[in-house]
Amino acid sequence: MTLHGDRLVRAAAAAARLADALATALPTGPRDQSLAAGAAGVALLHTARGTGSSQAAADAWLRAATREGVFAGAGAGLWFGAPALAFALTAAPPGCYQQAAQRLDETVDQMTVRRLAAAHRRIETAQCPERTEYDLVSGLTGLGAYLLLRHPGGERLRQVLAYLVRLAEPLPTDPDLPGWWSRDVPRGEPPAAFADGHADFGMAHGIAGPLALLALAYRAGVTVPGQLDALDRICGWLDTWRQPGHWWPERITAAELQAGRPDRLVPGRASWCYGAPGLARAQQLAAAELRDPVRQERAEAGLAACLTDQAQLDQLPDPALCHGWTGVLATVRAADADARFHPLGARLPGLLDQLLDHLETAQAAGWKPPGLIEGTAGIAAVLHGLATGTRSTWETALLLDLP
Repeated sequence: MTLHGDRLVRAAAAAARLADALATALPTGPRDQSLAAGAAGVALLHTARGTGSSQAAADAWLRAATREGVFAGAGAGLWFGAPALAFALTAAPPGCYQQAAQRLDETVDQMTVRRLAAAHRRIETAQCPERTEYDLVSGLTGLGAYLLLRHPGGERLRQVLAYLVRLAEPLPTDPDLPGWWSRDVPRGEPPAAFADGHADFGMAHGIAGPLALLALAYRAGVTVPGQLDALDRICGWLDTWRQPGHWWPERITAAELQAGRPDRLVPGRASWCYGAPGLARAQQLAAAELRDPVRQERAEAGLAACLTDQAQLDQLPDPALCHGWTGVLATVRAADADARFHPLGARLPGLLDQLLDHLETAQAAGWKPPGLIEGTAGIAAVLHGLATGTRSTWETALLLDLP
């Protein structure tokens, strides 16, 4: 759906205002190389805008991001370190940053090789993974998202997809547990409740991320043996845990698995990262590749339902992409392009109004973090895309779509 009239003008003005406020590069501390909250994400915004002044701003932010070298150690992934910087360059004009991009490519490739080897060793020894092995933020799904953009015909991407196919198989030690059953404890949760592991459903740290990558790769013609079976198996797990009213739990523990139901009986926030929007989009993508209209209708119904559930919307904590209103808007825009059963695009004008109202309130209270995924750069990128009718590579950092 295309925006018209005053809404289009309002979106364009807000995008320009937010981007202009980020024209001067400022240090963002230890997270300089973060897409989520640092200079790397702001650079991606400016390269995506594609004007002369925005390219100069991108240069400045990239210099800020690399002032203390490039981080490629433990914890580096799509949203932080060398892969984040490499991803930020994917939106640059042809011919820009060629040497830097090549060096970063080599670093990301070496990182991917090491992590694939470690993941396969872990599988062979029948151990449970930590989510950082496979997730979008810092794991192999995130590296795969970068490779899908940068080297879609490469063997390394196929190796990542083949690993995700293995991840989708049941644990060899317990066929009732999925291969992504994790032993790490989510931040802020009581360790005792997670002593026997858990399954994470989310786009950021859970199985919805691998599902979306497998589906987007298949759509792009990048396939490996077992890919469709993996899509079906993951969707089957999500079908099992789909709750009345079209929502899914954020995660389940061993006790919840044994009980056959989540402890929480009402949906959480309608966010991209863990809420119905991200989970529904991943399943919509998978259903389209599986040629499964029933499952696609259910996915679209889940997204449509959360948009009319004020209890879910009221839990959104900020205007940003990851947890907030911009993530909902961006997800609905991407899903509407593929929608067959629900008129999701009809919700875009109202969502835009709500985002802009919440942004105004938040900024009046001093909210202005600079990042792409957790801050104002991401809001500017989404509003710029809406106002101009364009797509950009940042969407792949959230596995919403390919540009």
